[in-house]
Amino acid sequence: MATTIFRIFANDFSPSLKHRIQQIRHGHRIRGKPPMIAHTLKQRLESLNATDPTVSFKVNIGFSIPKRSRRTTEIWMAEKEAIRMNPEAERQSRKRLLSVDLNQVKETWLDTLGPIHVHKIAYHYGIFQDLFGDAYFMPVVPLKIDYNTNDDTLVRVYTGNVIKPSEADKPPIIKYKAETDTLWTLIMSTPDGNLQNSNNEYCHWFLGNIPGNNIEYGEQIIDYLKPIPCRGVGYYRYIFMLYKQNQPLDYTKYKKPYPCLQLNKRDWNTLNFYREHQENLTPAGLAFFQSDWDPTVKKFYHSSLNTEEPIFQYDFPKPYIKPQTWFPLKEPFNLYLDKYRDPKEISKEFLLRKMKNVHPFREAKPPLKYPNACAFEKNLPSWLKLEMKKERIGWGRVNDIK
Repeated sequence: MATTIFRIFANDFSPSLKHRIQQIRHGHRIRGKPPMIAHTLKQRLESLNATDPTVSFKVNIGFSIPKRSRRTTEIWMAEKEAIRMNPEAERQSRKRLLSVDLNQVKETWLDTLGPIHVHKIAYHYGIFQDLFGDAYFMPVVPLKIDYNTNDDTLVRVYTGNVIKPSEADKPPIIKYKAETDTLWTLIMSTPDGNLQNSNNEYCHWFLGNIPGNNIEYGEQIIDYLKPIPCRGVGYYRYIFMLYKQNQPLDYTKYKKPYPCLQLNKRDWNTLNFYREHQENLTPAGLAFFQSDWDPTVKKFYHSSLNTEEPIFQYDFPKPYIKPQTWFPLKEPFNLYLDKYRDPKEISKEFLLRKMKNVHPFREAKPPLKYPNACAFEKNLPSWLKLEMKKERIGWGRVNDIK
């Protein structure tokens, strides 16, 4: 009844006063602007990322996607019609029992929607923004990249899948479709983790003047370097870029001695490289994977690069411990005194307790089935009962004893 009367009186107020009245909900006040005035998350992101379309716009620097021929469309429509006219095939397709050739499906996808999907995924991962700025291209040449691991299994590079540094220790096997009288350039780089210049990349592999798809006959400008993501940073992106050449190119200025184990000599900038050779190079293929730290990175830094491994971690400040008092009130004395003991001494005490319970030739004592149902001895102090309870249930540092 009171709510109805309030609504009737609210209709006679001015609009600005109405907003103030509507902010009150069940005795609480909404912080910020009312929902009918405040911007949505989408509107706020659009205002934050607003750009001038006359200045910032995307430019396609690659090949256009080849159009599907009418003959191919007619063949697909004929196959579809044949399945529709076949009652058995139609019944199987409705029950999702119709078998298809997955290799043929993948080939069809690569020739039709594959470049568009790879472009969208690469745009989502910020590949074009970090490498080319306001430029992009359609990866019309599919890349088949496989790493051969130590246990003779192949790990394939797709679009952003995770491959460990131990799996990418050796140069991969690369295949793509190309005519024999064409020349290509293949570059593997990472825009993440440049320790000298954060605006540049590291070039992990550079092959130039590749005849057709014969990678082994290409000119090696910079030898292969395995992924070396730093510890504590997360995932690094490792990108394979395939360029088509109009003519043979002289890459002498980029050539590095083999093996190139100095990271400062692998400093790389894809945008500057493309600007210098944009008359003779056109990006055509793209594939990338992600990699994070594993123990082989530490070994590589120490044994191959002869340097210390960079580690990124948060340096936590030491916990504040207030000065000790003569009579600490309302604090358990055993926990209070442990604050001021040497941590090594406490660890030694727990280690000795663990060694008492472990015997090399005897089986360990089985844990209590119902630890809370077992009574304690009489006349035990409360703090000791609590410690025994922690040990039975497995709370806190008591787990170090097990």
